[in-house]
Amino acid sequence: MADLTLTPNLDRPDDFYAALIAAHDGLSEDDSAAYNARLILILANQIGDAQVIDAALKAAAKPDR
Repeated sequence: MADLTLTPNLDRPDDFYAALIAAHDGLSEDDSAAYNARLILILANQIGDAQVIDAALKAAAKPDR
């Protein structure tokens, strides 16, 4: 499995969270889900490594994360 950084790694996590919430402001549930899907695809493309993406998918499936 590819190495993932699963410990906090954002310089300003509260700012990121606020921006993410703001991006969803006023969106319907369907539009919000579509936004999340687009964001995930953009970030996966940025990562660009299929093994890392697969490891992230597996890590996200674990409820303790």
